[in-house]
Amino acid sequence: MAVRCVFGGSVGDTDTTAFINKVPTLAPVRGLWRFLEKDPRESDLGRRRFRLRAGPAPKVLQSAENSYIFGFNAALSREIMKIGEMPVEQQVFGFEGAAAAATVLDLLTLTRGRRLRELLAGPASSHLHAAHLGAGRAHALLRLPPTWGLRRAHPLLRWLALDGYGFQWSMAKADRMVGERAMPELALRTHCAIFDQGLGRLLWYHDCAAPGDVAARIAAYPSCRRTDLWSGVGFAAAYTGGATPDELEELNSHAGADGYRPHLAQGAAFAATAWVNTGTLPRHVEVALPLLAGADVEEACGWTDTALISLGHDPHTHDDFLTWGAQTRRAWARRHR
Repeated sequence: MAVRCVFGGSVGDTDTTAFINKVPTLAPVRGLWRFLEKDPRESDLGRRRFRLRAGPAPKVLQSAENSYIFGFNAALSREIMKIGEMPVEQQVFGFEGAAAAATVLDLLTLTRGRRLRELLAGPASSHLHAAHLGAGRAHALLRLPPTWGLRRAHPLLRWLALDGYGFQWSMAKADRMVGERAMPELALRTHCAIFDQGLGRLLWYHDCAAPGDVAARIAAYPSCRRTDLWSGVGFAAAYTGGATPDELEELNSHAGADGYRPHLAQGAAFAATAWVNTGTLPRHVEVALPLLAGADVEEACGWTDTALISLGHDPHTHDDFLTWGAQTRRAWARRHR
C-alpha cells in the first residue's frame, strides 16, 4: 500500500514493530548552551509520578520522550543529522525535540525564528507536524505565549504549537492541569481548544495508555472541554501508540458511549496524516486507524486532505485550523451514517 497526502510524501508498509531505546552518541554541548542540555532521565515518566502498568505502554511512551530529549540535545550540539541514525519510528520524536531546542535558542537570542525556519526547510521538512508541536513545547519551557515568534512558520500548522504548548505545560504542571483540571489564561477560547488537544495527548501519557483510566480522567473535566481532549487522545493513541488492539477497541467504546467518537476518529486521522508525511508508516498506525476511525490510513488521510482543500487557498487562522478538524469529523460522520 502507498499513501500520498496534501503536505507531500509517500509511504509504504514497514516491518518495524518494536520501539528501540538505543540511540547514537552525541558530543557534549559547548558554551552557554550546555546549561540548556536535557537530562535523559527526564523521559522517566515514573519520576513524574505518572501511572505505570504492565505491557508495552510504558516502554513505548518513554521511548518517545527519550527520543524527544535526544533530538533536543542534538540540536544544541549541532548534530541534528544524527537523528537520522535513530530507529526510523523514533525519528519523528527526535525532530520534535530538535524543533523545541531550535525555538528555545531563537527565543533566547531574538533571532526571529531563524533556526526553526532553517530546520523546517531542511532536515525536518518531512516532519512539519512534529516540528510545530516541538516549537510549542519550547514556548511552554520558557513560559512564553505559544503564538509569539511563529508567524513565519507554516501558516496553518503553526497552530499546532498551541497543542505542543498544552502538552508540555500540562506535563510540567500535572498536579494542576490534570489533578485540578485547571486552564492557563490564553487569549481566545479557540486557543484554549487547541491547548486542550495537547492536554488530551498528555492524558494518554499520564495514564499510560490505559483506556478506562483515560476515559475516566476526561469525564472529570467540564463537558465543554471533553471534545478537544478526546481529539488529543485519538491523536496520541495513533501517533505514539502504546495500546494493544483490544485496548484500542475499548477506547473507542468509551468515546462512543460518551458521544465523542467523531473527535477520537478525527485525532487519529490527523495522526495518520502526520505519519504519512514523514515517509514512514509504522505498524501501530495501520492497526490503530481501523479501530479508532473505522477506516484505513489512506481513507482517513483523504478526509484530512479534502477538509484542508475545502478551507480555500490561504488557510492560516486558528479558526481555519479548528474548521479543518470539524470538516474531518464531518467526513467521518458521512462515512459512518
